[in-house]
Amino acid sequence: MAAQGADILRVGMVSSVGLSAEVTSAAIRAGICRFQETSVMDRRFNPLAMALVATPDLPPLAPALEELSGLTARQIRMLRLAGPALRACLEGAPPGPAAVLLAGPEAFPEGRAAPVGPAFLEHLAVQADVKLDLGRSRVFPAGRAGVFLALAAALEGLSARRYDRVVVGGVDTLLDLYLLGTLDLEERLRAPGIFDGFIPGEGAAFLLLARSGAGPGRAPLSRVVSVGTAEEEGHRYNQGAAYRGEGLDAALKAAFAAAPGDPIRTVYAGFNGENFFAKEWGVAMARHRNRITEDFAMEHPADCVGDAGAALGAMLVGLAALSLAEGHRPPRCLVWAPSDLAARGAAILDRG
Repeated sequence: MAAQGADILRVGMVSSVGLSAEVTSAAIRAGICRFQETSVMDRRFNPLAMALVATPDLPPLAPALEELSGLTARQIRMLRLAGPALRACLEGAPPGPAAVLLAGPEAFPEGRAAPVGPAFLEHLAVQADVKLDLGRSRVFPAGRAGVFLALAAALEGLSARRYDRVVVGGVDTLLDLYLLGTLDLEERLRAPGIFDGFIPGEGAAFLLLARSGAGPGRAPLSRVVSVGTAEEEGHRYNQGAAYRGEGLDAALKAAFAAAPGDPIRTVYAGFNGENFFAKEWGVAMARHRNRITEDFAMEHPADCVGDAGAALGAMLVGLAALSLAEGHRPPRCLVWAPSDLAARGAAILDRG
């Protein structure tokens, strides 16, 4: 499926290399990373390297949330990551509650519930100390590609005038012992002797969107021209289907179909350090080379922030928006990301 057209007015972000969108963008352009050994040990008793936000740099959990029972350590960490990013995104926005379409972690490993549901949005409003339109907000528990599902819903809602403005974002942390243990057993984490693996990360990113020309006064940072989403039948955890890389190809096909015109000159890629996803990009690149210049620039921010899970896709879109606004990259940009399960997504951004 494909959706078209909206302005990006503001970006809020928290990452291991910056506590704001602007600092994160500058740090990644400079190639700064914060990969550090942690006190978490793998099954061979080697310390895991991770890309984490320094805990003292995160705001404490809101007092009203400390009284709640049932919040997991991962949920608390995600609230502390998301609060300042959402608040920064809404600074200077028109008054009134904002709807939030939030990408969250997948229900993984198999049998576990997704750690982010509707109640998370209520908690996030308290943590960020902002008013949210919870009745029109929604969670997309789809991992890295979840932000594209959220973007597609946002663009459709803006076009249908169900929203005057809407916030799209993503939050995640892989600092979860059960999750890390599962990934370690699967030998997916980078470690001594394991090079086809990734550095676990975390972060949060939010984008304030409005219909083109409907923003409050100032020029937008950039424009989302189109979004495409699809599913990969042969994803990593579906042993019953061949992995042919068709999902990302289908997502790009939908995005390109809704965005005729200039070719792509910059690609923000959802690589996380594993070779697995290179096949999908190879298939998609071969089938859409007529829409991408031969000398295109490839950006893969996971080299700096690690695999930030469901936050990574939102960070990619935010980083592309800032690079376009600041003139660091020429128009237009392709942004894509795959999830561990079926979801795949892509978006095309241009200068506002």
